[in-house]
Amino acid sequence: MSILRTIRGYILWTYERGSMQYDVMVTLILAFIFVAPYWVNFKDKPVERTPHQTGVVVSPDGKNGFLYQIDASAVSGKDDAAIRQDLLRIIEPISGEVDVASYEPVRDASGKVIAYRVRVSR
Repeated sequence: MSILRTIRGYILWTYERGSMQYDVMVTLILAFIFVAPYWVNFKDKPVERTPHQTGVVVSPDGKNGFLYQIDASAVSGKDDAAIRQDLLRIIEPISGEVDVASYEPVRDASGKVIAYRVRVSR
């Protein structure tokens, strides 16, 4: 009967603070908190985000927003929707969830697109 009473006391947490049984319960709880992550996979790891290998230059646009300049080599889309999607894929890890308000291609002397200048909105 004594064992059942002890187990019942642990389950219902009836022991006084500072007693031996209370200290045992607290020790077991702390041991679980600090030791369990080594043996139990809680699947609570942060998502790994790989930074882009392309250059992204961020500058203020003067209207409480930012202007992003992204290398054209990072954008593979050919039509407007695909280009916007590629630009969002590059910008969102930097700035969070945004929408592409407008973008314009930056061309070199021969007319080849070398970068995109993007204005975003939240």
